[in-house]
Amino acid sequence: MNDLAPLLTPEGRALLEEVRGTAPADELAVATRLRRDHPADLVSAALGQARLRQRAAAKFAAADAERMFFTPNGVEQSTRASVAAYRARRLTDLGVASVADLCCGIGGDAIALARAGIRVLAVDRDPLTAAVARANAEALGLTGLMEVREADVTEVDTAGYDAVFVDPARRGGQSGRGARSASMRGGGRVTGGRIFDPEAYSPPLSWAVDAARRAPHAALKIAPGIPHEAVPPEAEAEWISDGGDVKEAVLWFGTGAPGAVRATLLPGPRTLLGRGLPDPAVRPVGRYLYEPDGAVIRAHLVAEVAEEVGGGLIDATIAYVTADGLHPTPYATPYEITDRLPFNLKRLKALLREREVGTLTVKKRGSAVEPEELRRKVKPQGPNAATVFLTRVAGAPTMLVGGPARPPEGP
Repeated sequence: MNDLAPLLTPEGRALLEEVRGTAPADELAVATRLRRDHPADLVSAALGQARLRQRAAAKFAAADAERMFFTPNGVEQSTRASVAAYRARRLTDLGVASVADLCCGIGGDAIALARAGIRVLAVDRDPLTAAVARANAEALGLTGLMEVREADVTEVDTAGYDAVFVDPARRGGQSGRGARSASMRGGGRVTGGRIFDPEAYSPPLSWAVDAARRAPHAALKIAPGIPHEAVPPEAEAEWISDGGDVKEAVLWFGTGAPGAVRATLLPGPRTLLGRGLPDPAVRPVGRYLYEPDGAVIRAHLVAEVAEEVGGGLIDATIAYVTADGLHPTPYATPYEITDRLPFNLKRLKALLREREVGTLTVKKRGSAVEPEELRRKVKPQGPNAATVFLTRVAGAPTMLVGGPARPPEGP
């Protein structure tokens, strides 16, 4: 999709309505029929947009996705609506009334900010991306609060805004240098391989931090794998998961909590604040194994979970917590462990056969064995279910077998 304008015409909008919900298997037949009365390029664009809208429903409410416009990169890189709404609430709680959204992409975050009552300047260098963001503001009735500008983010004056939000592109060429040079040309989103070096973001993280320091408040969306040592000392670092999947990290400025670390779990939200605890002690495997949420692990807050459940680590390098008692916590999933075995597939296969386990969930941490490979080799069969953890216990390759812990039944 290289030109949005034809889809915004009455003919284009009518076609979009007609192809809504078209299944992939039906696209050829639908395209053949529609090309009798409409230009082939417009039919292809409408079907492509319908396909993108179907994909976007995983991130946006279905009612929004059916009205919005997308690019392939925009669907992949845009913030999930639940995460964007949470971040917008945090900004409103800080008293923010206006935000400069730099590298706005298709406008996912700007939409959440505007819906929270915040006035937004949404900026992107790429002409098509900016046009899509503008069309989305119109489609959702937010033009009164969203101004979309096609510009180089490094040249935008943000002095009149309460906060800046920066979502640098984290994809580019294989080396990442192409993305960096592209960022200095424009600051728009870049396609290609995932970038791990924060200075290869587009624009670089150092530029985004400088922009944040000049604003009363700021939020910088970054990859959740960012090294903790790369977090500026005056920033608060937050890792966010949604439905158990880690989505992003955010560097907050102007929150009054420099150096703070938090893990936030959506829906909820539920937030675990770091207290600077030392690493938990390693202890023998108890009756229960706790698997911390990915945001907790990324935020290095496993010690806080261990203290909450009265447990310790099974290995100094593994983020599994073990305890003798069941202490429900929103920040970790508890499993009841029934068996501990040294790594031995024959013994595991015999145990599963004896227990008549046909549904096997395989989790791994600190093991090179792939779950699908293990399932193929043990060939589980039977009516029962079990979970096996491939991990290390006190440095030794180990298999822990059990299942989700259930609270004891009442009288």
